[in-house]
Amino acid sequence: MSLQPGLFESEMAAPRRHAAAAGDVRPARDSPLLEAPLLPLDIRLGTSSWFFPGWRGLVYEGVHPQATLSRKGLAAYAQIPLLRTVSLDRTFYAPISAVDYARYASQVPEHFSFVVKAPAIVCDAVMRDEEGRGKVPNPHFLDAAIATREFVLPCLEGLKAKAGPLVFQVSPLPRSLVEDASLFIERLEAFFAALPRELGTHRPIYALELRNPELLTPRLMRMLARAEVRYCVGLHDRMPEVERQEAALRALDGEEPGPLVVRWNLHRGFLYQAAKQRYEPFDRLVDQDGETRRALARMAATAFRAGRKVWITANNKAEGSAPLSVLELAREIASQIG
Repeated sequence: MSLQPGLFESEMAAPRRHAAAAGDVRPARDSPLLEAPLLPLDIRLGTSSWFFPGWRGLVYEGVHPQATLSRKGLAAYAQIPLLRTVSLDRTFYAPISAVDYARYASQVPEHFSFVVKAPAIVCDAVMRDEEGRGKVPNPHFLDAAIATREFVLPCLEGLKAKAGPLVFQVSPLPRSLVEDASLFIERLEAFFAALPRELGTHRPIYALELRNPELLTPRLMRMLARAEVRYCVGLHDRMPEVERQEAALRALDGEEPGPLVVRWNLHRGFLYQAAKQRYEPFDRLVDQDGETRRALARMAATAFRAGRKVWITANNKAEGSAPLSVLELAREIASQIG
């Protein structure tokens, strides 16, 4: 693939070398990720979180416990040229402060962009116990004031220009809420309309990710178009295959593609815990999904040709090792954009 000035990155051909203090985390020196093609800067690929000890030799040099990688691994992760985004998943479980967001932003280069999950306090219709079972209705579900105060404003204040898509992943809904889909979609539209449209010079990119396939309808796509909210392609066993979600995006965008946001979460046919047990320690591809990879590359190439930005994050539970999934995806995208 030829490198075109202004479109393709020419810097950071290898991780930067620093004198390391004891306990520091450094990027892997001989990682296969360093062989990835250099994609256009607006195509950002990355993983869901970054703190996996099994990524030794792929992302990190040496052996580090998960707690150390959680605190110190992001800077090393971001020195791998292939990895230009990461999904901040911890924010789903509890809101974090602007100071915490700023600390993350300080560890990554200027071109890096975070995909950030909104907290469950506004995305889950029920309050859940420690085993994930819904107990009682959540009174804060789709509360725009809480979402703004606890998520949007701290996120944008802390990450600033490094804030990418803000993803509202609506957890599986009780049957009572999806029986009248039109009413629920109206509720979603009112929620997004009440969120801030800009903070200073930054205009947030809001995205909706679903876990109820029956909501993936033309009515929903028309609402998202009116609200200027992206549909996040969420690849998960609960949701339809990638081709149907690609068709939903076309219904949303018409002839002109918009920014592409994808979270490649889980291999089809697996539940989360089963995939985790099968794939740990996440150091190799176990169940390769070439069909999904080719579809995602096609979607990324289409968005890029239309001048749109792309964020795609992969989970270890997609094929067995998120960094290697991203590497193979980058190769496929490079072959499609020429």
